[in-house]
Amino acid sequence: MDKQALIDNLNEDLAGELSAIIQYITYAAKTAGPFRPQLSDFFLAEVADEQQHAQFLANKIVALGGEPTTQAREVPKAGDNRSMLQAVQEAEKRAVNDYTRRAEEADEYGDKGLAVQLEDMVREETDHLEETERILKNWPL
Repeated sequence: MDKQALIDNLNEDLAGELSAIIQYITYAAKTAGPFRPQLSDFFLAEVADEQQHAQFLANKIVALGGEPTTQAREVPKAGDNRSMLQAVQEAEKRAVNDYTRRAEEADEYGDKGLAVQLEDMVREETDHLEETERILKNWPL
């Protein structure tokens, strides 16, 4: 793993975190129905974690000599609460997979601190994924 490839991959992860921030804020505003307050709070509570991840990634990219991206990934449009939760579920699955791969790349590059931080982010994203799955488990169709 060379430094530029690691920077590029971290920038892709940063784009994902920027997208997650936008996704959670937008979905919090779009929730409707009897569970609106709880669902909106759930979405907004995730923003702080995603913002911390984005800041860490941007700082690390700069430390490696790169330029942090300012472009988020496309945020899936969602028309109802269930489809928003499903979109979040898919985004969290991708984050878990991406950070697992990135931790391996950081280890290969020789940056143990980055690898450990990314493994912590895997744990946090896994928590987000599992909470989303618990909410969806008995969600009405």
